[in-house]
Parts: sequence; structure tokens; C-alpha cells
Amino acid sequence: MNLPKLYAIVDVSCFAAPLRTTAAIVDYAKDIAAGGATLIQYRNKVGNTREMLSHAREIRRSLGDNVTLIMNDRADICIAAGFQGVHVGQEDLSPESARTVLGPDRILGASTHTLEQLQDADAGPADYIAFGPIFATSSKRNPDPVVGLAGIRAARTATKKPLIAIGGITRANARSVIDAGADSVAVIADLLSSPTKVAEEFLRLLV
Repeated sequence: MNLPKLYAIVDVSCFAAPLRTTAAIVDYAKDIAAGGATLIQYRNKVGNTREMLSHAREIRRSLGDNVTLIMNDRADICIAAGFQGVHVGQEDLSPESARTVLGPDRILGASTHTLEQLQDADAGPADYIAFGPIFATSSKRNPDPVVGLAGIRAARTATKKPLIAIGGITRANARSVIDAGADSVAVIADLLSSPTKVAEEFLRLLV
């Protein structure tokens, strides 16, 4: 799998409750794509299945085949919405179970936070591995310990699979993360203020 440098994440929890409409979520995803992002994950830890499916289907319809779409956690919604892959965390469906649901052709990613977890993911069916948090992050209520740039260097030596750095990544530090061995950087918060402009800036920085 050849990962783009920017792995953009649309995290519904970043939107105030009255703004979590399908139109608002879809427009945000479209703005990120307009900035050049070609790999976008939809992440919703606060909504119900009906909301998630509505968002996902409309994102898929609006973005078409121009963007690779990854569903966080829910392999069933990935298939129902026509997404190209699913991403699972340590507390979600196991990569093996997700692969059983997805079949052989869809993309499967897995989050890891320690080298032991990374080695397990490396031996499993995941197509790519996310590792972090590299820096302090506000996207999780109880984040795992920060691993720093040394952590991404160690992760790089432990796997030949595509490696995504996660956690606290901004335009100010993204280049250092790529230089430390990551193939791609996952970004949530830094995109929020101006998604099209910021996506463009990330892609220019990471060429």
C-alpha cells in the first residue's frame, strides 16, 4: 500500500453537538479533499449507527472515487457505505475479525501504542499500522503515553508495513515525524480552522 503523506481524519466529536449534521460533516470532508487530501478517515465515537451510516454514505456519494475513505472501527458500516477500508484501535474489533468481515480486498489499518502492540499488528492482517501518540494529543479522553520521535524511529525499525504517525501532529512538527521514519501523518485538530488551506499547507510541507 502506497500511503499519501497526509492521512486526514474527520472526527465528529470535534463538532459541537448542534453542528453534527450530515451536511456540516460532508462539507468539512469536501473541504479537506479540496485541499488535496486523498486519504480520509471518518471517525465517530459519539454518534449512533444510524447517524454514522448517514454521514458515511453521503461522504462517499459526495467525494466519489477521488478519495480513499476509511471507516473508524465499524467494518459493517464500511461495507454498507461503500468505503474502501476500516481502521481499528486496541479496544475495537480485532484486526483478524475485521479482516473476516471486510474480505481480502478492502484496506485494513490498526492503531498501536507500544512496540509490543506494533509487533502484533505487523504479524497480523493489517495493511498499514498507526503508531503513537507521537506528541500530546487532545483527541482522546485518556490518551496513551507519548512516544516522541524516538518512538517512531523504533517503530520504523520494527515493521516494513506502511507506518502512520498519530497524535498531536501539526504543520509545525509534521516534517520531523516524516524524517523520523513515518510514511504518513494522521491529522485531526490542525485541520479544523481552515481545512482546505491547511491540507494544502501540509502537502506542500511534506513533499
